[in-house]
Amino acid sequence: MANRALPMLAALSLGAVAALAFAPTSWSIASIGSLAGLWLLWNRQSAGQAAASGFAYGFGLFSVGTYWLFTAVHGVGKVPIPVALLLMGGLVAIMAAYYALVGWCYARFARRHLPIDCVCVLPASWVLMEWLRGWFLSGFPWLAFGYSQIDTPLAGFAPVLGVYGVSFAAALVAGGIVLVAHRRFALALGILVSAYGAGYLLRGVPFVAPTGEPVSVALVQGAVPQDEKWASESREPTKKLYAALTEQAWGSRIILWPEATLPQLYHDAVPFLSEVYAAAHAHGSSLVLGLLRYDADADSIRNGLVALDADEEWYYKRRLVPFGEYFPVPDFVRGWMRLRNLAYVDLAPGPAHQAPLHVAGLRLGETICYEDSYAAEQLAVLAEADVLVNVSNDAWYGDSSAPHQHLEITRMRSLEAGRWMMRATNNGVSALIAPDGRVVARTRQFVPEVLKGTVTPYGGLTPYARLGNCPVLVLCVLSLLLGLYVPRRAHVRPR
Repeated sequence: MANRALPMLAALSLGAVAALAFAPTSWSIASIGSLAGLWLLWNRQSAGQAAASGFAYGFGLFSVGTYWLFTAVHGVGKVPIPVALLLMGGLVAIMAAYYALVGWCYARFARRHLPIDCVCVLPASWVLMEWLRGWFLSGFPWLAFGYSQIDTPLAGFAPVLGVYGVSFAAALVAGGIVLVAHRRFALALGILVSAYGAGYLLRGVPFVAPTGEPVSVALVQGAVPQDEKWASESREPTKKLYAALTEQAWGSRIILWPEATLPQLYHDAVPFLSEVYAAAHAHGSSLVLGLLRYDADADSIRNGLVALDADEEWYYKRRLVPFGEYFPVPDFVRGWMRLRNLAYVDLAPGPAHQAPLHVAGLRLGETICYEDSYAAEQLAVLAEADVLVNVSNDAWYGDSSAPHQHLEITRMRSLEAGRWMMRATNNGVSALIAPDGRVVARTRQFVPEVLKGTVTPYGGLTPYARLGNCPVLVLCVLSLLLGLYVPRRAHVRPR
């Protein structure tokens, strides 16, 4: 029994260590090293054992990497602890099942030739799994390994192949470590030099270029706690807070407020917003605000971003958060939620294709909160947008790793697209991000602040913006076909 439990415990620990590769710890080598350790386990296991180890690895990764789900559901949402644990445990188990599937398939169908496995089969299988779990059944693309490499040379692959291309490069390096463990030193060195060298060289390729002069911007962060945000007694203080903070930003060409800034619907806030807009216009500023809006025609509420410039333009959030903005539950559960004073009303998603917002001579490619983790869904707007904007509310997650992980994801979107990013959040981290993914300026968390700076419009498209995930998916399929075509050779057999 102990011999059976030990690999499971090792895989669980490796998954937990992998979570440290992501922000705020950002130990990038942890994801690569843990992956190599998992693959060494798989090389000595049967299909069933490899599936179990894969499940344990995924469970460890998401239990540690997304522990903040419990904070959001119970700490802020006030869902009872048993229900909160059930929801979190269910999501973690579903994510872990993907890793179990990869382990089973590798042990059952691959393991033909160690170098080919490390160079082709395992990296391709890993990336296809990450891509699948990023969209299947709505998907949850959080903790893709490419994000953990945002500050390493491997991030150079992002403008060419996107975050999954960076994941492929990281998995390739993990395969090199496996080869070192099997004393294939020359091949391992070649893999490491090639991966890091190519990534470093790609960072210097100018796929995009500025198309205009810098534009002054200001990001307003009110830092209103989530448990106070929608209280009726907080309505007027919140409006006064944002009005006072915005006065510090007068003269900035664009002033950006975060997601669902005010604790009321847009039509109820029109008198207040009219006063703010008049003052902004007098100072030569335009406003971009995150607000909820009631659509009388559809009898629904949408999470929107409105630009108040020469005209009023709206963007509506397309990708809603399950159990946060809509509730896929039967009516009797919805009734129980209403009795418990829990949120239970569904928001309506916006149209799939929406044009950029035109503000201050710029064309803003918009995302609201969680939907910026779906990279491929932003590709259509990049041909027109010259600056990106993301408004978020990470107050749900308190002082956890979630806001830092979200900033990491947003940095990857900027790097993939080759565009400046303005990111305004309710309580941090608000930031200005350069086209190479660097955070140029940022706010402190939980502090009311105004972040001022400039953004420059960029034109041209990176290879990833043109082709999306197709190249990396073709690479993975070809790699798998090569791995399965190579004749079976002597290999380490399961014990």
